[in-house]
Amino acid sequence: MSSEAIAAARRRSRKGVLNKTLLYGLMLALMVPFALPLLWMVSSSLKPISELFTYPPSLLPSDWRWENYARISDYQPFARQYVNSLYIAALVCAGSVVVSAMAGYAFARIHFVGRGFMFVLLLTALLMPSEVVIIPLFRLFSDIGWTDTHLPLILPAVFGGNAVFGTFIMRQFFLGLPAELEESGRLDGLGRFGLFFRIALPLAGPSLSAVGLLSFLHSWNSFLEPLVFLRTPEMFTLPLALTQIVDFQGAPIWNVQLAASTLTVLPVLAVFMVAQRWFIKSIVSSGLKG
Repeated sequence: MSSEAIAAARRRSRKGVLNKTLLYGLMLALMVPFALPLLWMVSSSLKPISELFTYPPSLLPSDWRWENYARISDYQPFARQYVNSLYIAALVCAGSVVVSAMAGYAFARIHFVGRGFMFVLLLTALLMPSEVVIIPLFRLFSDIGWTDTHLPLILPAVFGGNAVFGTFIMRQFFLGLPAELEESGRLDGLGRFGLFFRIALPLAGPSLSAVGLLSFLHSWNSFLEPLVFLRTPEMFTLPLALTQIVDFQGAPIWNVQLAASTLTVLPVLAVFMVAQRWFIKSIVSSGLKG
């Protein structure tokens, strides 16, 4: 190799390193506005309450108060509420995945009269905010004795907006699935359920992960429905419980509340870190076919 070629290769290498350094620097700069509030929440959960509003503010506490986390249970049955949120979100996640997968496959692969109209009608449910239907739902669940239970937080979520958006995602995926796969399955003697469970569903991992993640996050962060349907602290979910960490005058106990918020965020971060690759892949692919 000539000296000119070696010099050109070195210049390209230095240019590549420079471009990569600039890219990483830009990504770190863009990360700061998102990461700083999270870091401040974690840091403030370990501060005495007198240090929270000092000026200028400090990121690290001068006096580390780990007992703030132990004090959460003095104000709320936090462990019970944590379990409530976990199992409700898990049931909503599983139910939404099942309903969305079956409905999305039906709209994508099964030809029936009015399929297009019914799908558009289904999507209009996304335009209706939950505040519009919360009073009729409360009257319904109150009449059948389901208030102050977790059923009103599970059933409407499984068959409501979560399932509608999940159906859209799953339909887009199944529309992009090659028809030849199902034709080969029919030659092997598979019926409609066999094609769904043995061919289509095993290939839908990324889309199923996206639907499950969105359903889990929606249920985990839900506040209006628990506020309307639940009454006793033992039945509360975490978003509602966080508002109840107050002193005898009704003022928030900020450091304890931030400690509870830090614990509340952990499952969300864990679920997203595990499922983010499939989530992004599914959202990108959902717009490929109309």
